Amino acid sequence: MARHTFATTITLSNNVLIETVSKMLGHSDLKTTQIYAKVVDEKMKSDMNALRLRMIEQV
Repeated sequence: MARHTFATTITLSNNVLIETVSKMLGHSDLKTTQIYAKVVDEKMKSDMNALRLRMIEQV
């Protein structure tokens, strides 16, 4: 769980390059690290949808 939190919340969500995160986690294949990036993408989509709904409510 700590590795997941580090990869998603601490690094990728703060614009650390995925290649750097991959090295930090000791992954030999970037595809392994890309799993974490998908989680970040899903969170971003969810957040943007929530923002869109708030904007519609204000109109």
